Amino acid sequence: MNHPIITAEAPILLVGGGEFRHADLTLAQTWAGRAVAADSGALVLLRHGVTPEAVIGDFDSLPAETRAALSPDTLHHIAEQDSTDFDKCLRNIEAPLILGLGFLGARVDHQLSVFNRLAARADRPCILIGREDVVFHAPPRLALDLAAGTRVSLFPLRPVTGQSTGLRWPIHGIDFTPGGRVGTSNEALATEVKLEMDGPGMLVILPRDCLDAAVRAVLAAGSAPSTVRA
Repeated sequence: MNHPIITAEAPILLVGGGEFRHADLTLAQTWAGRAVAADSGALVLLRHGVTPEAVIGDFDSLPAETRAALSPDTLHHIAEQDSTDFDKCLRNIEAPLILGLGFLGARVDHQLSVFNRLAARADRPCILIGREDVVFHAPPRLALDLAAGTRVSLFPLRPVTGQSTGLRWPIHGIDFTPGGRVGTSNEALATEVKLEMDGPGMLVILPRDCLDAAVRAVLAAGSAPSTVRA
């Protein structure tokens, strides 16, 4: 069994090659003090004045000058082409939570691939931060502290059902599927929204200003025992 490249007891920041605002980086760093880059994410981090402690990927988009500027000990080249750089990072970071920057808002095919990996690697909790939204895979049980009226969108990547409290439109009895029923633009009725999913495959999408609530909820879910089927 391969050992992870990065292990941590606190959240880790993972940066991809997409652009983001420095304010987003500052926000993420309030939760994650250590930064890892997915391939060309190293260049983006350096532009923001941050040196990654590790760079993971196939390095097909990592400029030679950026590679030369980094310590060889930080470079973790994984040559296989059967997985994306994002997936290579997820499976090689062992932490209670990964905060992802630079993975939303650019190429649609890249975004879809990232969403696919969130569901496929549900054992690696990860919250993606974009300009407008934060996106993460729903753990079996989730309790979110949100202001009444907050948008709560649910999007299935595979058939999944669940239960909820605190939503304007409860999800109990709904068979969610990627090509059928989805749960976008739901809304928090109360200050606490609870979700319980019967299996993996559901993405939760919240406004960006709900990042702190999302982080607290996902960390709490990760520390709680689960009895839900995989």
